[in-house]
Amino acid sequence: MAAAVAAASLLATGCTAGIRNHDDTVMPTTAGAQSTSLVTSAPLETATAGQTIPVYWLGHSDSSVYLYREFLASPTTDEPIVASLEAMMTRSPKDPDYFSVWKKPSRLGASISAKNVITVDVSSDAFSQTVDAGIAKRAVAQLVYTATAAAAMAGLINPDSTPQVSVLVDGHTGYKAFGHVSLDNPQTRDPSLLAPVWIIDPGNDSTYHALPLKVDGQGISPTGSLTWSLAKVVDGKAGSVQQTGTVKIPKGPDQFGPFSFNLVPPLGTYEISVFITDPSAPGGKVGVDSKVVTLAGPSPTPARK
Repeated sequence: MAAAVAAASLLATGCTAGIRNHDDTVMPTTAGAQSTSLVTSAPLETATAGQTIPVYWLGHSDSSVYLYREFLASPTTDEPIVASLEAMMTRSPKDPDYFSVWKKPSRLGASISAKNVITVDVSSDAFSQTVDAGIAKRAVAQLVYTATAAAAMAGLINPDSTPQVSVLVDGHTGYKAFGHVSLDNPQTRDPSLLAPVWIIDPGNDSTYHALPLKVDGQGISPTGSLTWSLAKVVDGKAGSVQQTGTVKIPKGPDQFGPFSFNLVPPLGTYEISVFITDPSAPGGKVGVDSKVVTLAGPSPTPARK
């Protein structure tokens, strides 16, 4: 088990809320930067009706960069794949730890074939950011994940068949994305680029007026369990840990899947962190993801007239 966690490169500090000290255009140069994720499969989202769209972002997990998903409010009734991709290229993530290197395109379209192939046609100005090969690879994967998530949630693809994404640039194949990634063949989701742990709810900087606070997310662990901690935030910085515990991933050891647990702390602002405990290093943490949340108590009842 220790060896398996070590293979995840000891992503010690992970995505921590409100802290940004990375260069988003280059991969980390630390010794563990070439290691792979524990994630070996990337299941599709399920079809659902709602007013949100899925968007995948990039996020530093200390010695590497992984993909994390957020749900954003749908601004229009546009075709769902286009809406999600446009948000990925033009909007900002809710969590300040996440980022995107895409630029606003002057043209963007998408279609789906009967063979589960999503074709995205985007203008070349979307690739105008200068990045290195590692970030370029992850940015293209970000597009693939976002397009397939949007199609799956809208019920536009067959979930029993692996969807592919073909990317055209100005109507042509073979473009070299960001100067590094050749877009000459359809692509599928690369599970090794998916974050090993991430918190889906609550969102970063959210406020809740009722307890218990439910924490939902996805992750993987050699033991089938993750560790969580709750630290009080004072003057914008996380202080001492107030509570800690573990949560099981119902799918079991080495299986990427959802987790959920409830918290009932005193009112205040907290940083919630979820991570894999590294058994080879006391206090070691792998794949940390954190969110800041405020518990404000019940909303005031409007006065009756």
